[in-house]
Amino acid sequence: MELARVVARQEARIRSLEAQLNVSSRNSSKPPSSDPPGTEKPKRKPSGRKPGGQPGHKGKTRDLLPPEEVDHFVPLHPDSCGKCGAQLSKGTEHPEPTRHQVTEIPPARPETTEYLLHAHSCLHCGAVTRAELPAGVPAGSFGPRLTATVALLSGGYRLSKRNIEQILADLFGVKVALGSVVKLERVASEALADRVEELREHVQRAGVVHADETSWKIGGQKAWLWVAVTAFAVVFLIRRSRAGKVARELLGDAPGIVISDRYSGYAWIPVRQRQACWAHLIRDFQKIEDAGGEAAEVGEALGAHAQELFHHWHRVKAGTLKRSSFRVYAARLRNEVKELLLDGAALADEKVAGMCRKILEIESALWTFVRVEGVEPTNNAAEQAVRPAVIWRKTSFGTHSAAGSVFVERILSTVATLRRQGRDVLDYLTEACSAALLGEPAPSLMPAEVHPLTLVA
Repeated sequence: MELARVVARQEARIRSLEAQLNVSSRNSSKPPSSDPPGTEKPKRKPSGRKPGGQPGHKGKTRDLLPPEEVDHFVPLHPDSCGKCGAQLSKGTEHPEPTRHQVTEIPPARPETTEYLLHAHSCLHCGAVTRAELPAGVPAGSFGPRLTATVALLSGGYRLSKRNIEQILADLFGVKVALGSVVKLERVASEALADRVEELREHVQRAGVVHADETSWKIGGQKAWLWVAVTAFAVVFLIRRSRAGKVARELLGDAPGIVISDRYSGYAWIPVRQRQACWAHLIRDFQKIEDAGGEAAEVGEALGAHAQELFHHWHRVKAGTLKRSSFRVYAARLRNEVKELLLDGAALADEKVAGMCRKILEIESALWTFVRVEGVEPTNNAAEQAVRPAVIWRKTSFGTHSAAGSVFVERILSTVATLRRQGRDVLDYLTEACSAALLGEPAPSLMPAEVHPLTLVA
């Protein structure tokens, strides 16, 4: 009996170690870049099509600018007939010439304004009074558009401070020291402070919010970058903690429906107001299938049900399936998925059983998107929003001070929000920096109208 128990323990340990070796981007949240050599790639059915544009594909061509946006016109007339060589005379030209436009970037030359602050002596008391700078003129050496450009190169294009210094010299002929780059980032950060706070208030009032978090560094120490995404706004937060209190700080004590993974930091949100990300679920179903044995059948069946669910969901998005019909299909799938999870929770494999029990604890959060319009089944919006920040983290190794972290929060929030709304980032940043010089608030980052969430009974 003792030998049998030892063998059972060793077999369980072997299964556990094999499961660890089998962890990849297919069955976990690990990125594909972390997969070891030889990892099986997802198999796609061959389409049979040749590479490149397909027959019937509408090509893309550059549209001609309207005449009012053209800077120069050069009329060209032929001198002689292209067929017989005869001289061509005026008055024979066709009414509509062929239009050919060439766009060029002119050499960039910085514009420098020198203010001569004269001093005058008073004839009565002898005091010397010096002129002051006009309103809107910075006390430093760089104007609002240059300040905005530095902020954009840093937060929008994730360039290092040394690269920013170089690109300003190469493209614009402006010499800026590394220390000045840091100062200009702080100036832009202060200009954006109130408007980013406005975004945070919007997130806490929004009907639907995507939330996610990823690792960060502050002075070489472990930290976390959090993100919240709505239909109109993106807000970032950097904190040294990954605890649920930071999620509360970002989302508020009474958020709308939150779409996220199943991380315990969101467990304080009522299950009815959560949507668990199905992209993460599908990877977990694959992990259950990879465990082998009886678990493989459960995992394979769960994966098949997820595929069917998304087949119907894509038809809803395409407008070929009514939501009422989709809810009927989803109700059947919900019952079948729940039965499979109950089967998985009863398996001898404790890891698989524990995973299934964890999913069952928030089972209703898997189906919120069926009940509520405007809710997506995946957390792709937050994961896509956080990706540029992850790339920035890998090249910059995070931030080195509290002020640097605040700048990252504000510039990432501003750039991502403006791009989500299709607004010009450089123009906005320039307006914000100009307003700060005048002591005025920056333009709002929110659109004029925010549509409320549509609930479905």
